Amino acid sequence: MDHSSHIRLAASELTPEFLEGATIYGPGDENIGSVSHVHGVGTDTIVVIDVGGFLGIGAKPVAVRVADLDFMRDENGQIHAVTPWTKDQLKAMPEHQD
Repeated sequence: MDHSSHIRLAASELTPEFLEGATIYGPGDENIGSVSHVHGVGTDTIVVIDVGGFLGIGAKPVAVRVADLDFMRDENGQIHAVTPWTKDQLKAMPEHQD
């Protein structure tokens, strides 16, 4: 997927309403997870990504700063993010506990 024409989200859109459920793509443009939930709003937001698993079963939740992801909206209005981390790198992070 070519993300160059996608519109980056404004800081005011970095809220659970927009981010929850967003697909996360890795450096090779592979689908590596999705946002399960969000803590906070704005640039200090923590995003919990469910990595791996199948249909939400067996996925590992990891927490990252929203500033470490590039959230955008595609031509169909779907919100997603791109990260420089691979699925294996995210899986190696500590598991997030609510």
